[in-house]
Amino acid sequence: MTINILGQDYDFQEIAAKEDMKMADMNGYCDPYSKIIRVDNDFYENHPNSISDFKAFKEKVIRHEIIHAFFAESGMREYTENELLVGWIATQFPKMLKVFHQVGAL
Repeated sequence: MTINILGQDYDFQEIAAKEDMKMADMNGYCDPYSKIIRVDNDFYENHPNSISDFKAFKEKVIRHEIIHAFFAESGMREYTENELLVGWIATQFPKMLKVFHQVGAL
């Protein structure tokens, strides 16, 4: 599917990591040069040591990769590579969104 990040189209794909060697040891990735975001849709759901809430984890991974794209398209490459910041935003965004809705800030 195509998603639009600040005016730039990205090809968003949920695929099994075994279909893309770039996803070895990763849950997903954002390639701002080829405008592709890929997320593993198979490993954690079918792995015997899987987390208990695969849906919540997968949603966080998707948010994480999209945030990388937003930083890249904003010209903020130094933040694009900051996994701590990107991870924090991906984790906290649903909570922030809830409060924004609560106070009518959207």
